[in-house]
Amino acid sequence: MAHNILIAYFSASGVTAHAAQAMADAVGADLFEIRPQQPYTAADLDWRNKQSRSSREMTDPDARPAMAAPAPDLAGYDTVFVGFPIWWGVEPRVVDTFLESCDFTGKTLIPFATSGGSGMPYAQNHLQTTYPALPWRTGARVGIDDAAAWAQRALQG
Repeated sequence: MAHNILIAYFSASGVTAHAAQAMADAVGADLFEIRPQQPYTAADLDWRNKQSRSSREMTDPDARPAMAAPAPDLAGYDTVFVGFPIWWGVEPRVVDTFLESCDFTGKTLIPFATSGGSGMPYAQNHLQTTYPALPWRTGARVGIDDAAAWAQRALQG
């Protein structure tokens, strides 16, 4: 398969990274890890603590954590999968930083998410509402076991 597919993902615990790798292997995609400039610690990720870094970011819709590396040049890609763990029902703010740093003209965007309990419809709606000019396809919540097969189906339309 031609390498015109990019899987850009943020993973806080490794689950989304494993799903992204399985997808990349299945569809012959390149990978880009969306990493925050300041890595998250366990304390940062404590969603029960309203003062934790992730809680403060997610309650501020304008928060845009800096990325550790700039987004890749998307010129050679037709399709970009965008993956993330669902936080507070939506994508983590560092994913917004990525989305706002890229030119997606002529690209197809397919979101995917991992979550222990939240579904994809609310996160999908949030992406489409926040970034209405982007060409979103319907995404899915995936697990490590079904990510590869889902990615293959998602590319078919």
